[in-house]
Amino acid sequence: MIETRHLQYFLAIAREQNITRAANMLHISQPTLSKQMMDLEKQLGVQLFIRGKKKTTLTKQGMYFRNRAAQMIQLMEKTETDLKSEQKSLAGDIYIGCAETPAMRQLAVVFQQIQAEFPKIHFHVFSSDILTVIDRLDKGLLDIGLQIGETLHEKYDYRLLKHHDTFGLLRRRTDPLADRPVPLSSLANIPLLVPERLLHSKNSLDLDGFHIHDLQITATYNLIYNATFMVEQGMGSALCLQGLVEPDHKNLIFQPFIPNLQVNLYIVTKKYQSFSPAVKLFLQRLEPLLETK
Repeated sequence: MIETRHLQYFLAIAREQNITRAANMLHISQPTLSKQMMDLEKQLGVQLFIRGKKKTTLTKQGMYFRNRAAQMIQLMEKTETDLKSEQKSLAGDIYIGCAETPAMRQLAVVFQQIQAEFPKIHFHVFSSDILTVIDRLDKGLLDIGLQIGETLHEKYDYRLLKHHDTFGLLRRRTDPLADRPVPLSSLANIPLLVPERLLHSKNSLDLDGFHIHDLQITATYNLIYNATFMVEQGMGSALCLQGLVEPDHKNLIFQPFIPNLQVNLYIVTKKYQSFSPAVKLFLQRLEPLLETK
């Protein structure tokens, strides 16, 4: 009989496409993982993997088994969650990583609702740029990521939020143009502080024909709090999201772009990942905030 751990081991290799990386993620040795998979292939009577020097890919039978294995794991996890939810004894830690976004207000509502019902569930939020968040997601240090923008990777599952973030400029209130929206066409003439992640993004913002590297960048930042002090000192205007700085800030004001510049937000998880009952409950409670397929 196929054991649950064999399914999890197989799905980890299918996701990482490398046995050594999968072994590291699973905290077992590479020889042990290889032997487990050879035993699984022997038990099924089919070859699941094409083993290359640097990359391990799935055979046709392996791709079929991947889909079945994911379904079996999901069914077992759902059964476990349903049983534990009935007992009202759900507990555990949920680790979430995200860049700065006003969407956290909506997630915080879900946090509070879950914790009111299950006081032994605890949330841990790690705030950083998306590159760092994805790195920690890969290493198993986070359960879930909240991503801004359209750079998608086949290693992950993405759930689109209904909420959209709006870009604009954070300026000093004493700026002569602080009382009006900013035409995107004027960006090339404005000294800017920009988020570090935008310089490395494969899918740049649609800046009315400008590339991010064509702009007058005076500084970069990864969290807006420190950037506010640079804006106050006159180093430039900060390219940022609406809602991250309070509208009644005594020295600064947010200006939207013309035309409106919005970006999508995604809940990101690793494909074929096994989640704790607490994480699965959280993902279920997020459903009303997500776009339906």
